[in-house]
Amino acid sequence: MSSYRDRVDAGRRLAERLTALSGRPDVVVLGLVRGGVPVARIVADRLGVPLDVLVVRKLGLPGAPEVAFGALGPGGVRVLNDQVAAPLDPADRAEVQHREQAELDRREARYRHGRPPLDLTGRTAVIVDDGLATGATARAAVQVARQLGARRVVVAVPVGAQQAYEMLAAEADEVICPQHPVGFTAVSAHYDDFHEVDDDEVTSALIATA
Repeated sequence: MSSYRDRVDAGRRLAERLTALSGRPDVVVLGLVRGGVPVARIVADRLGVPLDVLVVRKLGLPGAPEVAFGALGPGGVRVLNDQVAAPLDPADRAEVQHREQAELDRREARYRHGRPPLDLTGRTAVIVDDGLATGATARAAVQVARQLGARRVVVAVPVGAQQAYEMLAAEADEVICPQHPVGFTAVSAHYDDFHEVDDDEVTSALIATA
């Protein structure tokens, strides 16, 4: 049984849990590309705070891409999990990093067109996605936000797996996740409309709040 009509509905209901951040000059809402951006746009509008986009690329193990050995973020930020990365062949690690860096650069060029580089120094960063499955990308986003200077990092998602929620609770300063059922199967199961978000939809959402 679905919980949200679509990402707009999810954003409205998520914003109701974030009213304490309304209008604060230090707050910026960061939509995770791509599916998090439509949700983040609604949250930012409702809170009356700026919206920006956070492009994060998870570095997945060759043959097991769901297992991250690190992540890349804007401005040359790189986060590595040394325990996972150390056994990797350097050539394999370099290949993954090269591929993900190329995609990160492409997305940054597309989404940041006309926008200054992301600077979170002293800010409260509210990282928004449309849901948590493994939580690996959101965890990487938290680490990237801290390296970009965020003073406080809040993760806000409409729904997520209990295990992912607990993992992020240990990483972020606060996690807002209205629904994290133990029997979670997939993010899409909690939406009536969970269409794939493309580059044009992301760009439109950013223009609408510019």
